[in-house]
Amino acid sequence: MLDEDLSRLIPSLLPRLWRFALRLTANRHDAEDLVQRACVRALERPHQLQEGTSPLSWLFSIMYSIWISEVRARKVRAGSAAEWQDEAFDQLPDPRAGDPENEMLHQQIINAVGALPDPQRVVMLLVAVEGLSYREAAVALDIPIGTVMSRLARARITLGERFAITRPQRLPKGVRP
Repeated sequence: MLDEDLSRLIPSLLPRLWRFALRLTANRHDAEDLVQRACVRALERPHQLQEGTSPLSWLFSIMYSIWISEVRARKVRAGSAAEWQDEAFDQLPDPRAGDPENEMLHQQIINAVGALPDPQRVVMLLVAVEGLSYREAAVALDIPIGTVMSRLARARITLGERFAITRPQRLPKGVRP
């Protein structure tokens, strides 16, 4: 892909990059930094985008790699700096908000996905939220496709248990509910 093509493509991918970064980092400021760093890295190294690879998957891969490095660096620096808290901002009512029950359910789902172990959460975000295929997610995370499928299955089971989703049992013939 040519530098100019990538420069024109990135703005159309920003909403999806931002959404993934926000769910990955759980912090608006970190998400902004992560998107910016991923876009800069992509624009500096367009030759690394391999033919046949989706630019979006490639950018997700860059973003995930940067985030993992950041998490490792934070563990090393732990205790030396205070974290920025967006709690006050998140508690302000949204004037565009709809039905409070739906908003509460959406927040419960977001919290449940956010509580998944990192490997499961990242796969769930890429496949279920961003719509990447298993193969694209495997490429983005540099893991085997079977690992993607396994992590996704475990994430779905965990979420199902969290919301007590069970399969309907069949009643024997002649028995009515």
